Amino acid sequence: MLSPRNRELLGLLPSALLVIAGFTAIFLQAKADTSGAEAAHAANLLLAHASTASLLYGAIFLALCIAGHVVIRYALPHADPYMFPLAAVLASVGIVMIYRIEPTLARQQAQWLVVGLLVFAATILFLRKHGLGVLERYRYTIMAVAIVATVLPRLPVIGGEVNGAYLDIHVGPVSFQPAEMAKIALVVFLASYLADNRQMLVTAGRKVLGMTFPPMKQFGPMVVVWGASMATLVLTSELGTSIMFYGAFLALLYVATGRISFPLVGLGLFLLGGWFLATHVGHVEARIEAWEHPLNQKLYEVRGGSFQLAQGLFAQADGGLLGTGFGRSLLRATPHSNPILPVAESDMIYAVITDELGLVGAAGLLCVYLLFIWRGLKTAMLARDSFSKLLAVGLSFMIAMQVFVIVGGVTRVIPLTGVTLPLVAYGGSSVVMNFVLLALLLVVSDRARRPYQRDG
Repeated sequence: MLSPRNRELLGLLPSALLVIAGFTAIFLQAKADTSGAEAAHAANLLLAHASTASLLYGAIFLALCIAGHVVIRYALPHADPYMFPLAAVLASVGIVMIYRIEPTLARQQAQWLVVGLLVFAATILFLRKHGLGVLERYRYTIMAVAIVATVLPRLPVIGGEVNGAYLDIHVGPVSFQPAEMAKIALVVFLASYLADNRQMLVTAGRKVLGMTFPPMKQFGPMVVVWGASMATLVLTSELGTSIMFYGAFLALLYVATGRISFPLVGLGLFLLGGWFLATHVGHVEARIEAWEHPLNQKLYEVRGGSFQLAQGLFAQADGGLLGTGFGRSLLRATPHSNPILPVAESDMIYAVITDELGLVGAAGLLCVYLLFIWRGLKTAMLARDSFSKLLAVGLSFMIAMQVFVIVGGVTRVIPLTGVTLPLVAYGGSSVVMNFVLLALLLVVSDRARRPYQRDG
């Protein structure tokens, strides 16, 4: 029977095979698109070189994954053996799809993947030495730094507006989305605070209309910190992340207390706040209107209207059940024309996947996410202390909410927002911080799965 670490090592092979198969399919499609004798001869030479390149890309990807596996084997020998391979599968799909969209962006994504693995290893080694307790001790500092960072995109010089939202900060050639860091900081703070005060929140409080509400002394600081983080996100018009944070907040509150009154009241406040933003904030109002009427000609033609959403719906319909095949979706009419599917490498990468791999491929991708979330929640069930349990639940739910927000937006279940698809969509800060999230889950898993040590 294979040990957990050997199962993890074996589980990395499918991700490398996906890279090899994906790049081979893209190169074959490029050859099929050529015509004429000279073009065909050049395509044959390119294909001979490309087959070697596909194997090389797959080998490099596998080597990077094995490097991460070695760190886990050394530092976290009892950690869950499936989460890292599942993350590798998602990253492999992302690299292949981004290369198909724009090779230059794929090279940048690969560089960020290396950075993400380095930060992943550093996080594991740091927490192995200092323990998860360091996060609990500095929870207010962590949250304060995250809140300040989310405001930075509003500042001149280093910040700027993109499609009505303030997302990135720019330092020289490097850009970063602080909201990616804030999502982990918020979960750390809420998990730590609720672990210390959950008993008081459950046993004390007043009853109103049959529902028990906690005392403000314990509940107030958490609401203030959460409210400050939400206010900064509304200030930057990054509403997708705000929805994600709000969902994680309610989920952790319910898991910590077991009281249904908290999420019910929270849902009511969300509906009230959503109505206010939709009727008083122009950016949000435009998103809602585009969501309600994506095929309206006036909205379709206006800048910032429903064009992106409508094109995404057309692309998904074009894919059908089995898809059109790698490289077959039409993203640009000509190499230098405006994109038919705007921001295909980021906001709309799920639409490209559905177009080229069909409903089957898109469902397979969502199943990988579900498996990852399931392993995270199982880790929470095995954890032996309140902070670890709540941390694992919060991080797993954050991934679930992020996938729901972007996939729901692209499929028109909810209004479209600019959240990235974790480990698949293009974005350096998203890749790096999702590897930090993975490292935290693995650290919790290692602690939860260690054999009990008897004293004496």
